[in-house]
Order: sequence, then C-alpha cells, then structure tokens
Amino acid sequence: MTARTATPAQEEKINWLSSIPFVGVHLMCLFVFYTGAKPVDVAVCVGLYIFRMWGITAGYHRYFSHRAYKAGRGFQFFLALAGTLATQKGVLWWAAHHRHHHRYSDQEQDIHSPLQKGFWWSHAGWILCDKYNETRYDSIKDFARFPELVWLNRLFVVPPVLLAVALYFIGGFSMLVWGFFVSTTLLYHGTFTINSLSHVFGKRRYKTTDTSKNNWLLALVTLGEGWHNNHHFHQNTANQGWFWWEVDLSYYSLKALSWVGLVSDLRTPSEQTKYSYLKYSAEDQAALNPPGRWFAPLAAHRKAAEEKMKAAEEKVREALATAADRLPTSAPSPQALLKRQ
Repeated sequence: MTARTATPAQEEKINWLSSIPFVGVHLMCLFVFYTGAKPVDVAVCVGLYIFRMWGITAGYHRYFSHRAYKAGRGFQFFLALAGTLATQKGVLWWAAHHRHHHRYSDQEQDIHSPLQKGFWWSHAGWILCDKYNETRYDSIKDFARFPELVWLNRLFVVPPVLLAVALYFIGGFSMLVWGFFVSTTLLYHGTFTINSLSHVFGKRRYKTTDTSKNNWLLALVTLGEGWHNNHHFHQNTANQGWFWWEVDLSYYSLKALSWVGLVSDLRTPSEQTKYSYLKYSAEDQAALNPPGRWFAPLAAHRKAAEEKMKAAEEKVREALATAADRLPTSAPSPQALLKRQ
C-alpha cells in the first residue's frame, strides 16, 4: 500500500495533540487566582518578559534573520539561547521561516499573512499545524554551519524547561506560574501581534509590496518591532525606529553593547532611505493611508477567499460539463446537471 499524501488543507489543520503544551501554558496562568500576586513574582514575570522578548527581537530577528549587525561566536550563542528561552521553537527554525515570510510578504506563499488567511492564522494558527514543523535549512545555511546552533535548534525545548524548573526551586509554585507561564503567554501574544496586528492597524510611511504598518503601541510591547513599515521598507537595519520619537529599546541595547565590543557594525538606514517618503506625490501619500485602512486587509482577505471559492466552483462546473458530454444520450443534459437549485 502506498502512503497517502496530505492535502494542503489537511496540512494546515491545527494539530491539537501536539498543541497541548501551547494550550497548557495558557491554562496554567489561571493559577494566579490561587497563588495571588507577590511583588517579587510579578517582577520576575516582567523581567523575564523583557529579557526573552529582547532575545527574540535583537537575537532571533535582527541578528539571525537579517544579519543587521555582527557578533562573535560566543555572544552569538548567547543571543540564540536568550531567544530559545522564549519558548518559540529553535533559532534556525524561527529565522529561516522569517526569511521566507519576507520573501513572499502578503503574497499567497506567505506563511502568516492576515491578508491571505485572516487574523487567527497569522497570529497563531500557522505554528500549531504540522505544515511548518521542519526547519528550512536551505534558507539558513549561513548559520546552520555552526554545530552549536544546530544542536540548540534541535533541543529547543530543553532551555525553557530548565528555566521553569529553576524558577520553581528558587521561588516555589507562585514564581513558576508568574515567572514562566504568565510571562511566556504574554510573550507569545506580544510577539505574534507583529505577524497579525501590525499588518492591520497603524500607519504606512513607505511604499512596500505588503500591508506592513507602523504602530507605536506594538513597538512598546515588542521593544521596537512595531515600526513594521520601516522594517519592511529596508529589512537589514539594526534599528527599526528610524526617528527620535520612534522608541526602539532593542536598538538602544544593541548600541550600548557595541560600546563594550560585544556587537559591532550595526546597520542603520541612510538619510536618503529615511527621507525617501518626502519625494512621494500627494496621490502616493493618500494611497498609503486611505480611509478605512484598518479594515482593508480583512476585506481583501474576504475578497480573496470569495475569488478562490468562485474559481473552485468554476472547476467543478467544467468537470461536470466534461463528464456530461461523455454520457449516453439517454442521460440528463449538461444543462440539467449544472442547473442551480
């Protein structure tokens, strides 16, 4: 017997069995009603949120995905470990999929576009199905040559588990709940908003081929990632907040680290790139932020879904017509087969 090949629709179904740990992390947050909120536990929660978000933004994203600055091999491993503690899979897996996202941003091949498949899929659905479980090593060859990164990518579950165990022994069950489960849940959805909300809510300064937007609130939540339109206009910069009022805590930390030699060659946009929007015509400026822009991606998603449904219906009609042409003369006519009820 030959093995059945899963269809695209089957591959994109949520695998609830393998998603039990993800759901479990959320459910464990309910124990805050049992433990209460001790100041030390809440402080640990906030501290680990900031540190691990930094591991994602400064490490997984700006360093491993975009190579926006340079780091020695030792600090490179530290960046990978900090991101791994965020419980968002392995460093090579994350960076390779993110590169794929930029290559096809908001196109049909984009792995988490709200324009293509809606909010839920772009926010969390894509990581809960089996389709994207494998690391795209062909897209991350530059870092896959380091055996310690391959090892960490393969054993990405180990560091978060060790962190959870350490929190329990240091501060008991209450610190485990706040320091790991609450912090990780907030971290999940803070990070995921960049895939979902930053392509829906905010303002566009630059013309890009996608719906990326700048959002100051998401920038605060994610230590600077909310300046998403800037980022999609010019990906390989260590800073995503390009103007003084665009707060980018991840970049400020990288700048400080460069002063002590832990990182170097931080890429920043040229003045020509930053101010290129000033050359846009009035029509271009108006098109960037049209009325009702917040709901445009969702409307476009519905329109795309309707077009796909119509295309599928047309294929069925063509198949029925072809089959009807081959039927004996005593069979019902094609018009009867195709007649809508």
